Amino acid sequence: MREIAVFSGSAHPELAEEVCAQLGVPLSGTRVSRFANDCLEVQLRANCRERDVFLIQPLVRPVQEHLVELLLMCDAARGASAARINVVLPHYSYARSDKKDAPRISLGGRLVADLLVAAGAGRVLAMTLHSPQVHGFFSVPVDHLHARRELAAYFRRYDLTRTTVVSPDLGNAKEAAAFARMIGAQVAAGAKQRYPDDRVSISSVIGDVAGRDVIVLDDEIAKGSTVLELLQRLRQSGPRSVRVACTHGLFAAGALKRLSEQPDVLEIVCTNTVPVPAEEHTDKLRVLTVAPALAEAVRRIHNGESVSALFDAERAMP
Repeated sequence: MREIAVFSGSAHPELAEEVCAQLGVPLSGTRVSRFANDCLEVQLRANCRERDVFLIQPLVRPVQEHLVELLLMCDAARGASAARINVVLPHYSYARSDKKDAPRISLGGRLVADLLVAAGAGRVLAMTLHSPQVHGFFSVPVDHLHARRELAAYFRRYDLTRTTVVSPDLGNAKEAAAFARMIGAQVAAGAKQRYPDDRVSISSVIGDVAGRDVIVLDDEIAKGSTVLELLQRLRQSGPRSVRVACTHGLFAAGALKRLSEQPDVLEIVCTNTVPVPAEEHTDKLRVLTVAPALAEAVRRIHNGESVSALFDAERAMP
């Protein structure tokens, strides 16, 4: 790993430090400054020449600031003659802008992918993209990881003989089914409809949840409105217990507090792809680390090994 250089933006340096600890390499310094006219400037404070450079930056609030930081980091690495620039996106927030579902609407997922490539990104490592088609928005290779192994390892501490994994909508049902197979559980899904004013309605839950231990699984939780609506629908069927899990715990606008206040929710489990401020933590929150998975993917990319072998290991799990 001598020819590797890892840098972090200001979005989540704690995760970058954890990844570097797993790799046994130092986290190189980054200086982000602001001119009087409010423009950002980034300086990478370690040698990049002919090195395999990895830039770790989830796109989290404030998203636009962190995106511009990342673009400038790419540009700085390219100008410093990096051999290859790898962007590590633990959370790609613009992945939600993936389809034209209204007239004259922008496709942010594709545009931001083009911007990253134009800035110098030669490869992207992402975690749990919102939808499969986002993979194709990038014109450079994309390695797409999932947090199913980490979540499955956590939930195996419980008796799963009467467990049902519930997806809030049919769009995420495939991921929920894959996770259910890993832990030997049944699967169910909500029939969700989203209205133009951002209201969410779940008319029914397809699958067996009555008297069962339910794990509500989603790729991300932002405002939490979908999960809260699903909980109301689940209560009509009388599950024995309810736990909520996701990869990206964004928890915007007090969502974590609202979910924690639900008396029948025993736990809220997420990963550290995005930082959850310490002052927002509750007794019900459990944060799992994805640093080992990201570090192993970085190691394999650097050494020219197969990253898909990580998924073979996942499929082989009991």
